[in-house]
Amino acid sequence: MTVAAVLAAAMPCAAASLDVAWWKDGRVHVTQLRQGGAAVPAFDGGRMVPLGSLWKLFVYLYTVETRTPLPDYRCGGRDPDEVYCCDAGQSVSRDAALAQSCGLFFAPARLMLATPPWRAYWTQRLGAIPAGDLAWLSAPSQLAPERLVRLDSLLRALAGIPPAGRAEAEQALLRVVLDGRGADSVRWFGSRLRVKTFSWHEGKERLGGAAGWLADGTPVWFAGQGTSSTVLRAWAPRLAAVLPQAEPEDSGCVMVDYFVRYPLRTVRGDEGPAAPGPLRGRYRVTFDNGQALAFRSAGDMVLEKAPDGRMTLRGRFGVNEYVARVIDREAGAEPVEAARALAIAARSYLQQNARQVAGCQHITDSSATQRVSPNPASAAALAAARWTDQLVVDGAPVRYHRDTPSADTLAWTRAVALARQGKTFDEVLADAYPHGALAAAGNSGARCLRLAQNEVWLERELPRWQRVLRQEAGYEAPPQLPAVCALASGAPYSEQSRNRIFMRPLATREDRITLAHEYLHLGLRRHPRGQDEDYVERLARRLTDLKLEAP
Repeated sequence: MTVAAVLAAAMPCAAASLDVAWWKDGRVHVTQLRQGGAAVPAFDGGRMVPLGSLWKLFVYLYTVETRTPLPDYRCGGRDPDEVYCCDAGQSVSRDAALAQSCGLFFAPARLMLATPPWRAYWTQRLGAIPAGDLAWLSAPSQLAPERLVRLDSLLRALAGIPPAGRAEAEQALLRVVLDGRGADSVRWFGSRLRVKTFSWHEGKERLGGAAGWLADGTPVWFAGQGTSSTVLRAWAPRLAAVLPQAEPEDSGCVMVDYFVRYPLRTVRGDEGPAAPGPLRGRYRVTFDNGQALAFRSAGDMVLEKAPDGRMTLRGRFGVNEYVARVIDREAGAEPVEAARALAIAARSYLQQNARQVAGCQHITDSSATQRVSPNPASAAALAAARWTDQLVVDGAPVRYHRDTPSADTLAWTRAVALARQGKTFDEVLADAYPHGALAAAGNSGARCLRLAQNEVWLERELPRWQRVLRQEAGYEAPPQLPAVCALASGAPYSEQSRNRIFMRPLATREDRITLAHEYLHLGLRRHPRGQDEDYVERLARRLTDLKLEAP
């Protein structure tokens, strides 16, 4: 079947239609959306579809999984296809190249992709697919936009991608509904849609659409008449309504210190005083001021007892569970658009202000930060958190308040009023944070812009610190001087897996204390005291002021 025949079948002049397919429960599910006119031909999983620019997604996935080097592509200004990549003299990196559909970046010849390892990779993951259906994936040279592939083969290939590689691609592809060819469609999809757009043409006919995954990993494909951007703009509301429900896994880790301003007197369960450790069941905490509070725990709340007998409660949650508990504690899950806006504000506040400790974001439950319910999140709050999974406000310091609007502050009462006027969550956020923009939350693989002054100071001070640190139980000097990297936003933190510290340039005594503090987290990384913030802070201050001590 020729490309012209495929396009003719997909785009009859008598009616506008959108073909939609997804892979679930081991088979292809299809549906067809129509906008007036006569009936259009039905389709099934055996339909042949042009690959279009989806070939770039498969190169991305292969290189990520096999750790193939992906150098940035630098635009020289001579190739007309650089319009999809960058301006002359600028460069584009892998994630931006995928979202922007920069084919020059993913050219197999540029990346020196060899056929034998390529074929071995795809055969290992997709060996269950009949060999004849995999011809288009047999060699990098077989990838071309005009290549026709069976729709069910394409969806099965997407289903065979390991979760880790898929997660990296999804992080890049979330941009499509934010600022790519699907800009402004985020109000319909939230973060449910993680797709690579494609467009193809022959003569005057155009076929546009996208393929990728829903938030739960369900492979999806859709296409209709026009370019990918016009298809998304025209069909987003109806497409969002027919796609299957997709709840993302609750990734990430958030540690919450509860009731830090209110000392605990007792914590009792149904069978008496609670023992230190994970709590399961119903409990009642009584504070020193006489107030009491009931809560439930499924093992995610931990009672800790210090040597002096003082008790503390700490929660450990996935990011969406944390965000949902903030919604329950700070406001409510209705109206839905206001709750979605608050979910993004809460996730943004966490990203900007939490401390990174042992791979978790660490924050306190306090009116000075954001309050977090000690009870499991309600279903409605969880729905708002999952629907906005990974979405944050970028470019503005995020705050919120119950009823007092101010600069860069979401006031809940105003959010409710706007939602009741028919405003969508992104419009509510634009009202609260006019200088911010929706973005996908970053990950731990942040780039390091070295702070030379900070590193020189740390290297100079370390020899004098050693006489104190050698006496501290559990201290192990890092094998080499940590890299100190510029912090774009949020609280300073140490990245133990890569021996890096993220902070701001040294300017004050408090900055020097911060650098000492984060270095101690690295030096005490294998010892329980390395996570004791009070101990680490006291020791950091002592080290910073050593020059004031007698030798």
